[in-house]
Amino acid sequence: MGQKERQRERPKHEVAEVIRKFERAYLEKYRYTFAQKCVVNNILRCRTAALGGHIRACKQCGKTEIAYNPCKDRQCPKCGAYDKAQWLEEQKIWALPTYYYHLIFTIDHVFNPVVWENQKTMYDLLMRTSARVIQEFGEKYFGGELGITLALHTWGQVMQRHAHTHAMVTGGALVAERGAYRWRAAKKTWLFPAQEFSAAFRRAFCEGVRKLWKQGKLRLGRERELDVEEMLKAGESQKWEVYIQTPRGQPEDLLDYLGRYVYRTAMSNHRILAVGEKKVRFEYYDNRDDGKRKEMVLEGVEFIRRYLDHVLPKGFQRVRHYGLHHSSRRKKIEIARGVLGGESGQPEIRRLKLEQWLGEILGEEEPFRCPYCGKGLMVKVREFSPIETWRLKFAPIVGKLYQWGWGY
Repeated sequence: MGQKERQRERPKHEVAEVIRKFERAYLEKYRYTFAQKCVVNNILRCRTAALGGHIRACKQCGKTEIAYNPCKDRQCPKCGAYDKAQWLEEQKIWALPTYYYHLIFTIDHVFNPVVWENQKTMYDLLMRTSARVIQEFGEKYFGGELGITLALHTWGQVMQRHAHTHAMVTGGALVAERGAYRWRAAKKTWLFPAQEFSAAFRRAFCEGVRKLWKQGKLRLGRERELDVEEMLKAGESQKWEVYIQTPRGQPEDLLDYLGRYVYRTAMSNHRILAVGEKKVRFEYYDNRDDGKRKEMVLEGVEFIRRYLDHVLPKGFQRVRHYGLHHSSRRKKIEIARGVLGGESGQPEIRRLKLEQWLGEILGEEEPFRCPYCGKGLMVKVREFSPIETWRLKFAPIVGKLYQWGWGY
């Protein structure tokens, strides 16, 4: 079975199931942050009566279905697919008709204790440093301004701590010369000297950590015995490598890849294989072993801890635009689009309709066709607000009323 077909199937287990089963044991050992508590509440309430919903009825046979509302939390494994599709449409505002490089900035794991105690501060430093180094090298090697979009990613395949940023960078820069603009393209096989670029990122990040430490902006929390200076020495002595992937496919392909990190959580429901009395078994792909599919078993409490490790601080902006992609460069990006031979003016952003979008991804002309008679369409006849669990016993009665012709 292919991955797309598998995604359409209802998963056998869910993250919500794991949280319900092991939450009490988890809270005996750990505490939620405010952001984590909000995410947990949303996951547990998602697509349940607690968030309300709507009733659909078939005009042909009268059969009814009740559907509950999603929580729309970006960190909920049930939500995000539709929002991601709309987000991809909105990125057309800055996407240029040229090839793009994919860069990955990874910090040394020696910084993990400080990163997780100071998430908002350190994530912000990581993103700003990544963007600044790209901009400096763009000016140095191209003499102009690049287009940059960054996405923060904090986990690996087994939900381990792995803070890094993915950058989408134009393969060239807009250069101003004698009152006019021209596009200076990069080779498709070379953007920056990799070793120099990686060393510059390591130096800039470590300098940023040292500055924050001297200014007293880093708290150690449970890691009070940690020596930040020793950590910096260890980090600066290592050889860092920024991964620079040469352009592949169309810009839309790379955008779709970034979108997975914007609207995806550390663990999808489809990856959970079994939920036992004390442990959870899930699948992952080992990137160090040619991407082979493997399985891992974790204690239920540890599974929740790893999952919640990657809940971002409230209000943190995980996608950021710099250079030509920044909103303040709208005039410049129109100039760049014209220089590259693209259409003038801003591209039209298509507002997706749920029914049309579902039809496209499912390959069906009528995604809301009645599953009972196969002839009529399921149409929304009523919406209802959040209801208490005990009221669900009346749901079949409400469905019968619509089946008898009420509500049309």
